Amino acid sequence: MARYTDSSCKLCRRENLRLYLKGDRCYGDKCGFERRAYAPGQHGQRRGGKLSDYRIQLREKQKVKRIYGLLEKQFRGYYYRAEKQKGITGTNLLILLESRLDNVVYRMGFAASRKQARQLVRHNHFLVNNRKVNIPSYQVTSGDEIAVKDKSKKVPQVVEAMETVVRRGIPDWIDVDKEKVKGILKALPNREDLTMPIQEQLIIELYSK
Repeated sequence: MARYTDSSCKLCRRENLRLYLKGDRCYGDKCGFERRAYAPGQHGQRRGGKLSDYRIQLREKQKVKRIYGLLEKQFRGYYYRAEKQKGITGTNLLILLESRLDNVVYRMGFAASRKQARQLVRHNHFLVNNRKVNIPSYQVTSGDEIAVKDKSKKVPQVVEAMETVVRRGIPDWIDVDKEKVKGILKALPNREDLTMPIQEQLIIELYSK
């Protein structure tokens, strides 16, 4: 499967927003976005001017894709699913993305980043309702319990992530038992619960053309 292998900090600089792609490092002085808060490339510091509507919509879509670590085909698939559901398509899209297993693992503080969460899930470190699940895109539903396997509770990445999760906090729609290293998705998030600066309507406008 294709994947992005270049510097994660370049993505933050391209979107002019800290996307927290490198875990706890993004909160410190070593954050690449803070040291070079301009677009990457030879002419990154000189770029400017008025943006077209299309470019604004495209950048918003690229930003959300990069936050959740998805490629275009997979992201477009989520849009089609959101469009078929009842309710507001943009909100449906964000809720689908937030209820991915890798994202929920990250939100619970069992991984320092979504990328790390995806890797941990693939390596069979988690149980969903006492069943092994190693598919990062698995859709978690309200009431599901996500637990770190007993043999994986002392994995360095998990231990370190749980120690540093206090910097970003755990959402109210998730309940975590740190002693037992497990959590429950109390409910799917509402739009108001998602605080990242995302304008999902721009994405819907782009795909609706």
